Amino acid sequence: MSRYDLDEAALAAHLHPLPPYRARQLFDGMHRRLAEPAELTDLPLGLRQSLGEDPLLAPALGLLAEQSADHGQTLKWLFSLHDESRIETVLMHHRRRSTVCVSSQAGCAMACSFCATGDAGFARQLSAGEIIEQVVRAARAARAVGRRLDHVVFMGMGEPLANLGAVLAACERIVGPLGLAARHITVSTVGIVPGIRRLARVPLQLNLAVSLHAANDELRDRLVPINRRYPLDALLAACSDYAAATRRRISFEWALMDGVNDRPGDAAELAGIAAPLGAHVNLIPLNPTPGGAGRGLSGSRPRRVSEFRQELLARGVNATVRATRGREIDAACGQLAAGVPSP
Repeated sequence: MSRYDLDEAALAAHLHPLPPYRARQLFDGMHRRLAEPAELTDLPLGLRQSLGEDPLLAPALGLLAEQSADHGQTLKWLFSLHDESRIETVLMHHRRRSTVCVSSQAGCAMACSFCATGDAGFARQLSAGEIIEQVVRAARAARAVGRRLDHVVFMGMGEPLANLGAVLAACERIVGPLGLAARHITVSTVGIVPGIRRLARVPLQLNLAVSLHAANDELRDRLVPINRRYPLDALLAACSDYAAATRRRISFEWALMDGVNDRPGDAAELAGIAAPLGAHVNLIPLNPTPGGAGRGLSGSRPRRVSEFRQELLARGVNATVRATRGREIDAACGQLAAGVPSP
């Protein structure tokens, strides 16, 4: 439970018998102004003090550790929750934007063979408020260095579409009171077909990124076990319907692994899927994790990454190589939870 799970009506009920406008001031201050309750100088001093001591309004995220990389342009936070579950959140500053990568679950049940979070196992779902609070913490940190947080990606710990109710509730608050553009929010999934179909009906114009990593069922069954439940035919049908319903371009995430999914045949198979959908492909050289190394998985070499991209481009697929950020602090794609100590 987070204070950001409370809407304005719930805050008004909690603050009763204070007049409702105090709840509006508090709600606005926590969201639009990114303020702690005790920082709201438009409230009387006595009220600010009582709000600052109110356990219901205390932060839900307890900071355990902060690490930086990339000359301070990447920050990773390890947070403890009320039940001692632990999550990680990453803030990345780029030249023209600042992006927070948020967790939607404590741990992950998807067990992808190359992902440290999957190796850590699943603890529990996060509430919408716990997700929102990650965004607020990142927005405050960005503001402290003269930046504005303007992008949110659900690519941290957990499978967002396995916690879609909380994710969508968080997105509504991020777009509403927090004021970010829906088109600057990306929800990632390893391929939860019912979640994709539900997301297609959501009025918010969110971006969808599918962690594909293999373009045939045999290989994908090995790399992404949920493929056994939702094989490629079902996944691609859902992606096609999503693109038609939303008119939004889908992105395919592809972690390039040496000798596993970076062969010319893999590029041809991927192009055969991505081109008809008009999908964009994000190529990500696999980041090292203890589990991946134990399974003999390693990232493709830079030359092969470049060649693979050219093979996709030659087949009419728009493809880019994602710049690796935060690898040395286990903050890069697939690394979250790799360095998290047990509670």
